[in-house]
Amino acid sequence: MTRPRILIIEDEKLIRWSLRQRFEEESFIVDDAENGADGIALLSRAAYDLVMLDYKLPDQTGLDVLRHIRENDQDVVVLIMTAYSNVEDAVEAMRLGAYDYVTKPFKIETLMIGVRKALETTRLKREVRDLRSQMQKDFGLDRIIGRCPPMQQLFQTIRDVSASGASTIFLRGESGTGKDLVAKAIHYNSDRVGRPFMNITCTAITETLLESELFGHERGAFTDAKQKKKGLLELADGGTVFLDEVGDMPPKLQAKLLRFLEERMFRRVGGVQDIEVDVRIIAATNRDIDQLIRDGVFREDLFYRLNIIPIHLPPLRERGDDLRLLAEYFIAEFAREFRKNITGISRSGFDKLRAYPWPGNVRELRNAIERAVLLSKQPELGPDDFTLGRGEVETPVEWVNLPHNGIRLQDLEERLVRQALERTGHNQTRAAKLLFLSRDQLRYRMERYGIK
Repeated sequence: MTRPRILIIEDEKLIRWSLRQRFEEESFIVDDAENGADGIALLSRAAYDLVMLDYKLPDQTGLDVLRHIRENDQDVVVLIMTAYSNVEDAVEAMRLGAYDYVTKPFKIETLMIGVRKALETTRLKREVRDLRSQMQKDFGLDRIIGRCPPMQQLFQTIRDVSASGASTIFLRGESGTGKDLVAKAIHYNSDRVGRPFMNITCTAITETLLESELFGHERGAFTDAKQKKKGLLELADGGTVFLDEVGDMPPKLQAKLLRFLEERMFRRVGGVQDIEVDVRIIAATNRDIDQLIRDGVFREDLFYRLNIIPIHLPPLRERGDDLRLLAEYFIAEFAREFRKNITGISRSGFDKLRAYPWPGNVRELRNAIERAVLLSKQPELGPDDFTLGRGEVETPVEWVNLPHNGIRLQDLEERLVRQALERTGHNQTRAAKLLFLSRDQLRYRMERYGIK
């Protein structure tokens, strides 16, 4: 574990010496300075986890040093040391970004409690920063592969929308085109990155549960509502909610979602108070939304509210040479994962991929490459390694050891879910593939049947 590094900026020599002795007993790395200029010089040469800063220095005030710190490092925690008569000034320092203050004279053990809390705050802030950086890396634009003109236009749209204040975005595209990746790229490249990204698949759960998941509920709102629950809209305040397969949202919830989009307020199920939140809504569907409107299944007024910023994701068959880019990327990914010495794809193998229309788009290609890499015995994938079309998808769970008579459909579904999880070592992603379900749909069934 990395040893905390502390800087003491204090003009009284005895206090500097006492703090250094105590901190070194804790195995902290300690530097000290007797004035603001020397402290600032040390800050320019090293990264500190905590700065112990006296308010009254011989050459400048602690506020001057604090302003310099905040201009150059937003993570380091500053603990102000001040005399009793300067408490108001210390409070002003906290408004400028100091973590806390301690008054002189202080008991060293009492001070150490504050120091440990301050160091924990620094650790958490840096963990959040590192996690945010990792999320931006994982869901950045470089994770979406494509060089064709439609994809380049899509990248520019993502950049523009991410940087904008747009609160409602509508993603349209066939199944498997990467709408979830685009939604995450918009969020993690925006100024909302520090707030939650929540997603929900509108087809994965029942209407009652979907309403509760989105809007939350009050205690006693329905039979199983034993306590108050915040919904995704409330939990994601300041962030993003991704509504996947919104074209399948039940009519009752369409009306409630429309009210939220118009007023930016909602009520929990069973609630009487309006709750106001700042949430970016990204909705997506692979359905023909225009036909759904004509059929009276989807509200036209809701469509207009969602369609403020429309983004179309091109199908794989319209992306030209991107097919080879994606195939090579997935081959390298799965070769690493499965530790296979597979270096690429033969010309005849690629010709077979190019001749196929890819109705399942990038998701289907990824599945095909995954199976081919896993099963191939050759260093280069050939046409015989790919079984496309109906034979491409995962072999479903076998209906083994299941009685053919006198069994309820619900019992059969539960056994199939358990069998898929057992076969995949409880890997939910692979189990969902075996059952032709999304992960959200699988999780809903696991909760329904009490499967851990």
